[in-house]
Amino acid sequence: MKQLSETWFAEGYIDFELKKYTLLAYLQEINKYFSANKLYPQLADAIFHYNNLVAFRENKKFLEEHFPKKLTGLQMQKLQLLYEQIIADTGMMQELENIINYSAGKIKTTIHNGTEIYEFVEEKITITPVGIIPLDIQEGYFFLSAGNIKSTRVYQYRLSIFEKHDEIYRSMKTAYIDIWQRNMAHTYEHIKSELIRHRNELPNPAVYSIETGLSFPVDETLLPIAKRSLVKYITAQAA
Repeated sequence: MKQLSETWFAEGYIDFELKKYTLLAYLQEINKYFSANKLYPQLADAIFHYNNLVAFRENKKFLEEHFPKKLTGLQMQKLQLLYEQIIADTGMMQELENIINYSAGKIKTTIHNGTEIYEFVEEKITITPVGIIPLDIQEGYFFLSAGNIKSTRVYQYRLSIFEKHDEIYRSMKTAYIDIWQRNMAHTYEHIKSELIRHRNELPNPAVYSIETGLSFPVDETLLPIAKRSLVKYITAQAA
């Protein structure tokens, strides 16, 4: 996929038509992925660039507060220097504002297209505990069954908590284990028993089944949304 740098809108020759062409080529490619129901990493990348534009437009003093974690300290410093150089040139600053306002609107529309797909998939997902859920639910397994629900992908997960700007967030790391074909003998409960028997590191794991009738791309769409849905589900159950 065509990539934009973190400061693409303010790099090189600051010209509205040139930056417009660069942006539209980038968004055209992202929308091709969305048309194939492939959301990630394209949706996250578009959101990242939208946040960059909004943060730069608002005020350099708030860059660190508003920018996503993806930016390093060096990149932050680079943006602040760009801001200081450009703001001194009234004509250049006006051109940059035109670029930012136009680009933010276009990217926001693309993000809306992606989130419509995300919400559609999220509504089609069903999460169910497998067996008895232990008190410790920070680590365990989930079974992802999509389209042909007889075929089940097995993942191990681990929840972690981090703070950002005085807010608490949960993230989930996953590791793919295997694919099981379910039948009368190989139920979710049977798969859970086999995991406990052969993987000693989790003797009493939390296990969930995640099912959807959709046949969307797994790695680019179903898995990322399933993970986020499971984080929300576990957080709600623990509340």
